[in-house]
Amino acid sequence: MAVGAFVAAIVLTALPAMSQSVWNIDPAHSAAQFQVKHLMISTVRGEFTRLSGKVSFDPKDFSTVKAEAAIETASINTREPKRDDHLRSEDFFHAAKYPQITFKSKRVEAIQGRNFKLVGDLTMRGVTREITLDVETTPIVKGMSGEPRIGAHATATLNRQDYGIKWNRALDAGGMVVSNEVRIVLDLELTRAGDGESM
Repeated sequence: MAVGAFVAAIVLTALPAMSQSVWNIDPAHSAAQFQVKHLMISTVRGEFTRLSGKVSFDPKDFSTVKAEAAIETASINTREPKRDDHLRSEDFFHAAKYPQITFKSKRVEAIQGRNFKLVGDLTMRGVTREITLDVETTPIVKGMSGEPRIGAHATATLNRQDYGIKWNRALDAGGMVVSNEVRIVLDLELTRAGDGESM
């Protein structure tokens, strides 16, 4: 299995009189989830419960979006403790040796309104590969304390084998226990950072 997890936050919308600004992922209102086929008949869903990250952008120029995010691999949760322990082991994420999954953006493509593709490097188990996140963003709203907040929904699909996550078993009827293709789903809420905070 792989996540993604991991990945990254993005924000773009029309902001009055705000040039390049920095936003922080609010982990209490964000989720880094993954979906993978099991036994070729069902979908197992899981998430990483500890994530952090920042995004900077100029609302007048969507191509300026920059994003960085990190996920703690040991925080994996599929609601089955025995399976989670296996996922933390060397067979999968090897959390003891590789405690984080990281994402760092490289460029923005295919901008359509608030939606776009964010291309960047995903590093997992010591392997770095380029992935593309399909991103949808929301308008900016005021939080309970009046602070600016924005939401982002991002998805991507990757092959776990590309990151050295190769454990599997063949089924008697054909096929494998775990699919190689993994779908990443990120739901992020971000708060605007204080003046002077940088990436």
